Amino acid sequence: MTTATSGDLTLPLLGGRHHFLLRRLHSLTGIVFGGYLVVHLIVNATLLQGVGSHNVFQTQVDKIHSLPFLIIVETLFIYLPILYHGIYGTWITFTAEPNVNRYPYGKNWFYFFQRVSAIVLIFFIAFHVLGMKGVFWSSKLAFDPEHATATTIRHINASWLTAFVIYPIGILASCYHTANGFWTAGITWGLTISAAGQKRWGYVCSGLFVFLLACGMLALYAAVRDAGSLNQLLPNLPRR
Repeated sequence: MTTATSGDLTLPLLGGRHHFLLRRLHSLTGIVFGGYLVVHLIVNATLLQGVGSHNVFQTQVDKIHSLPFLIIVETLFIYLPILYHGIYGTWITFTAEPNVNRYPYGKNWFYFFQRVSAIVLIFFIAFHVLGMKGVFWSSKLAFDPEHATATTIRHINASWLTAFVIYPIGILASCYHTANGFWTAGITWGLTISAAGQKRWGYVCSGLFVFLLACGMLALYAAVRDAGSLNQLLPNLPRR
């Protein structure tokens, strides 16, 4: 026998057993995405070490791009999990019934902002990935792994909008969604059953949020700080 809350419209459409499996897969792909984001932001934070002769960020990018079967790894462990998590998460977002106006509890607000951050992330990830890949928008947004530091700085400083609006909002949404998602995953997978366990895990996830946000914002600060070095780093490419 299965039960569903009034706000969960996926259960009658998909069936109890499939609903359970799809929810678990959604949680699992969220964990994969969160793990990738942790590594991604830590690597990006090495931009803070500057653009001198010992370019730490370029070194880290070179290590990543030297991995065998990188395209397969990216597809299986980054793009497909993010795609599924985004599609199913969008379904959850638009079929749920927010009740923060009736039950303004802390956890309800966390859930509400989780859904808001999910919507923000859909647009932010599309802009970030397609821009970095040079698929859409200006070629000045394209990322070149052989000139990782320079093209990242150029990407961030393509306009004041990217540096001071899009990326600050996108980083904040990414960090919140990941930290709160990890906290929820503890409940989903039965790791934090008691209220005390959830509280302790909440402290850990709050610390993770602060750490990731610091990494992201420091990387953004470094990219803006070093914008003046672009003429030297990429003399044959347009700065803006």
